[in-house]
Amino acid sequence: QVHLVESGGDSVQSGGSLRLSCAATGYTVRNACMAWFRQAPGKEREGVAWVENDGGTTVAHSVKGRFTISRDNGKNTLYLQMDSLKPEDTAMYYCAAERNHGLGCGEGYIYWGQGTQVTVSS
Repeated sequence: QVHLVESGGDSVQSGGSLRLSCAATGYTVRNACMAWFRQAPGKEREGVAWVENDGGTTVAHSVKGRFTISRDNGKNTLYLQMDSLKPEDTAMYYCAAERNHGLGCGEGYIYWGQGTQVTVSS
């Protein structure tokens, strides 16, 4: 059974940094298609950062230059480094993963974590 467990969320002041972690069990992070999403109260869930099976990464325009997605295959963990945080980054952050069959990305995220809360005050 696949479990994705996020951690690292906290309350910080504007300009601060946080590193979110997503520890996977029953799932191999290596060569997987994974992503970070966030959802603020009253808003739709939005994608923040993506990593593809070949290691290529993408971040949303709103966080470009501030957020970095990475993974540690040895720890079987996905990360989101968040720097220069702004109040508008306040949201619940979720880790998500596609079925890891080694055939590329695009099937959709079927595994989700429970989320970790990030609150940024001005």
